[in-house]
Amino acid sequence: MSKVAIIGSGFIGRAWAISFARGGHDVVLWDEDPQAPEKAIAYVRGLLPDLEANDLLNGAAADALAARLQPARTLEEALDGAVHVQENTPEDVGIKRKVFARLDAAAPPGAVLASSTSALLPSAFTELLPGRARCLVVHPINPPYLVPAAEVVPAPWTDPAVVEQVASFLRAIGHTPILMKREIDGFVMNRLQGALLEEAFRLVADGYASIEDVDVGIRDGLALRWSFMGPFETIDLNAPGGVRDYVERYQGLYAGLFPSMQRRVDWAGPVIDEIEADRRRRLAADKLGERQAWRDRRLMALAAHKRKADTDIGR
Repeated sequence: MSKVAIIGSGFIGRAWAISFARGGHDVVLWDEDPQAPEKAIAYVRGLLPDLEANDLLNGAAADALAARLQPARTLEEALDGAVHVQENTPEDVGIKRKVFARLDAAAPPGAVLASSTSALLPSAFTELLPGRARCLVVHPINPPYLVPAAEVVPAPWTDPAVVEQVASFLRAIGHTPILMKREIDGFVMNRLQGALLEEAFRLVADGYASIEDVDVGIRDGLALRWSFMGPFETIDLNAPGGVRDYVERYQGLYAGLFPSMQRRVDWAGPVIDEIEADRRRRLAADKLGERQAWRDRRLMALAAHKRKADTDIGR
């Protein structure tokens, strides 16, 4: 068992804490707000019984896993003896630079320094650090204790051995790393999600479909396959001769669509009035928290099903 330091104990930090603790590590949480780590641990304690009920704690009891979480009074206390540091501070490059300078100065020489940022390239806040070779992004798909994929994004100067070390570390705690060869804005997940959202906004703004019809197309259509295989495997299985056969059959169709998919719709323009009104008819604003809890319970059930299916059917 080794020590993981969570730096920033908010929404993402507390979610990572579950994942690392479930993987068998001692997890220490620190935050500029001295009350935040205790609040985060209390929040985690509230989630653990549901995770245990869905057999998502790797056989550990909720109380035993909670015992692996401890608050730290100082940054130095949190970093002392840590093998992995997961930073979760606000998406502000100035803040990241200051935090990573402190982390690089105080963390053990062998510790990996990882950021959860979803929007900032690692090169933007690690370039001037003496220990920049051990710095990279490990961006979770939230919440990481239910969604195993995590993007591993190196800066140009990140040691390749550190990338491999992080990949092994993540796999050992049940995550599926997305190993990027080099950094790019949006990484992999936000670029894919962004492409889909761009088309979703276009279809609604141009009057071709309602937001519910778009949601149905994903929820009750594409996502059923995508929940256990990706787009390349999907097309490989969707033509008799595999992926090359699919391309030969259907590339012309998509090439014909492409020109009409290049025009952006302003998400904050008139279309947002329609989208927000439709969503609020379906879900009142004061019910958002309740529905988010429903989402997470559904994710728990899906994660449990996928784990069982991997064993019974094969991955």
